[in-house]
Amino acid sequence: MNDATRKPRPGLGRGLSSLLGDAVPEAPVSGTPDIASGLRMLPVSSLVPHPDQPRRHFDEEALEELAQSLKLRGLIQPIVVRPTGHNYQIVAGERRWRAAQRARLHEVPVIVRDFNEAETMEIALVENIQRQDLNAIEEAEAYARLIREFGHSQEALGKLVHKSRSHIANLLRLLDLPEGVRNMVVVGELDMGHARALIGAPEAEKLAREVASKGLSVRETEKLARHAKPNSKRKPEPKIRDADISALEHQLGDVLGLNVRIAHGAKGGTLTLSYSTLDQLDMVCQRLSGERI
Repeated sequence: MNDATRKPRPGLGRGLSSLLGDAVPEAPVSGTPDIASGLRMLPVSSLVPHPDQPRRHFDEEALEELAQSLKLRGLIQPIVVRPTGHNYQIVAGERRWRAAQRARLHEVPVIVRDFNEAETMEIALVENIQRQDLNAIEEAEAYARLIREFGHSQEALGKLVHKSRSHIANLLRLLDLPEGVRNMVVVGELDMGHARALIGAPEAEKLAREVASKGLSVRETEKLARHAKPNSKRKPEPKIRDADISALEHQLGDVLGLNVRIAHGAKGGTLTLSYSTLDQLDMVCQRLSGERI
């Protein structure tokens, strides 16, 4: 059975605690990839990041804060790795590994597991989502790869990460946005709601910059995107009624006992009399014809 057809490991949908709950602490030792799986200490230099891990953007300020914490207390939570050649590839915990490098730690605690590629992607995705470390674009790209390369359905992914199928579908739609707009989401200039409002809009990147610079709300962004579409039907702006016209309407209405509406323009206009009964119509006809009432 190859990686593409292998079913997700039991427990993935329940989170990392159930996945790694069987790890038995061992005496801290340095080791090579052929040593049995378990909890151990490994040199920071022997760990390498996964090239396709879901998270690509690391906040520098938060990373530095974690590094300062590691200098004082060390790394308490192990990094999950898998053997690869003479090193270990990080499955979950790249942020901790980066901070450990900044803190100049020589060794870090790790849990070694022999995961295949599909399992590695699943665990990395679950870990980042549970920690809310992924932005919307990173999360969408991870879902897209699990669907494209490993045959996961949107429904299966929803169960895996405890999200609704509509949540998965809405995130995947963000990948239809231009690269410039996606990058704005990655660096935090736009959130998911604003980005969704721009899907399918012409010149979406230009609109996105306008949204970010003006600090528009999601509702305002939706309105901006609607008006930018070539076939959008804009409602005409309400015209300000002329005070003299309004006064004349009220005056005629009082005399006739009817609702009077005057539409006046540069080339003339119309006078509309509204009646509700035949008696009212008869009264208007008599007055217009000069007959006695």
